[in-house]
Amino acid sequence: MGLIYTLRVLIKSILVVILWSKCEGRESEFNYVTCGSLVKLLNTRHNVRLHSHDVKYGSGSGQQSVTGVESADDANSYWRIRGKPDGTCQRGVPIQCGQAVRITHMTTGRNLHTHHFSSPLSNNQEVSAFGENGEGDDLDVWRVQCDGSIWERDEAVRFKHVGTDAFLSVTGEQYGNPIQGQREVHGMGTANQNNYWKAMEGVFILPSQEPLRHNHEEL
Repeated sequence: MGLIYTLRVLIKSILVVILWSKCEGRESEFNYVTCGSLVKLLNTRHNVRLHSHDVKYGSGSGQQSVTGVESADDANSYWRIRGKPDGTCQRGVPIQCGQAVRITHMTTGRNLHTHHFSSPLSNNQEVSAFGENGEGDDLDVWRVQCDGSIWERDEAVRFKHVGTDAFLSVTGEQYGNPIQGQREVHGMGTANQNNYWKAMEGVFILPSQEPLRHNHEEL
């Protein structure tokens, strides 16, 4: 089972790279982050990508940990942008500034989540990955904060948690074993330079791109 899982992750990452390379030549058509897009999110202050893996916190909630990693190549840093549970998010439609979304980890199917547990290193608010097969609870919902009307691909944005008003943040604390060197990701109550994120590598969906959409659904 371990070998099969590893092969599946490898195939997914190869497909993402292929699709991304096809999109690169048509930059002007992909100016926005859209519903259904699969992206890596870079914290612009600390230069780490939002990351998760099937490693649980040893304290707090005991849920799946969420960290920041410096590597740009890790397949465990892909997240899918989805609508909130009781809302609509049509595939390929640009995400509006102020829109509430779920951010789902590609390889484990758990949603970016926060709650009133203390984070293990900084004692800010713990951020975890929660749920099964993309379904969790109402603490999986984040609101995209950006300057204009639509989330642009080259824009740094904030994610404000709907349930607790915390901002998704990194302040630089590093873990030891078993996730040596990875940074703590947590929630903070204040808006500052530690909570800006930018969409980087990924697959950006357009409604008119039927072949791209079909391939994306196979990931």
